[in-house]
Amino acid sequence: MIEILTTEQLHRARETGALVGSILQNLKRRAVVGVNLLDLDRWTKQLIENAGAESCYVDYAPSFGRGPFGHYVCTAVNDAVLHGMPHDYVLADGDLLTLDLAVTLQGVAADAAISFVVGSHPAAEDLAMIAATERALAAAIAAARPGARIGDLSHAIGTVLSAAGYPINLEFGGHGIGSTMHQDPHVANDGRAGRGYRLRPGLVLALEPWVMADTDELVTDADGWTLRSATGCRTAHTEHTIAITEDGAEILTLPR
Repeated sequence: MIEILTTEQLHRARETGALVGSILQNLKRRAVVGVNLLDLDRWTKQLIENAGAESCYVDYAPSFGRGPFGHYVCTAVNDAVLHGMPHDYVLADGDLLTLDLAVTLQGVAADAAISFVVGSHPAAEDLAMIAATERALAAAIAAARPGARIGDLSHAIGTVLSAAGYPINLEFGGHGIGSTMHQDPHVANDGRAGRGYRLRPGLVLALEPWVMADTDELVTDADGWTLRSATGCRTAHTEHTIAITEDGAEILTLPR
């Protein structure tokens, strides 16, 4: 299903997006050396409930996971990149952490992810990889406007990631979002310009470039959820929810 949001739904999407962005920045401030991933999950639950929102993850049980997920935020560390299930792990100096969060507020969902290095000794290659995903996301947002096609966004992402030297996995990517978290259309992280669904005002998309330093192959943890690089290399993932407007694209998941 491809959902086109009404003006009222877009207003609510802005509220949801701002909440997601604010919670992620709150968690980033708390994600210091010595903090347990389970504490981050507990704090996320509190922040969601205090805002009167609902988690998109806790009861999430798609075909590819060993569901339900049972947690409130995805916490992917170092070689983990997607669907990182919070577990009893204490953050160390230099860990590369990705937080991925989706919530529903007033019937509309928003989804975003940030990657950053914990502590005071970030590796230059980690910062470069994170920056590449951020540039790829910015390129896709710049390409998003009425009349453009999904392939234009995929091509923009893939061009940036390939130029930075990273292999690209096409199994998981961006997606439509609205009254539910995952909808059509799928937005692959590489593709051909001029192909695919034509964008129109009211379409809301979650765009999420992610990479692994030296492979495009994923492996799944015993928890049935956490996806890691097959080689054990580091990873990064950046995501925003955007709305297509008459003039271009509006980023909904910026914190207020």
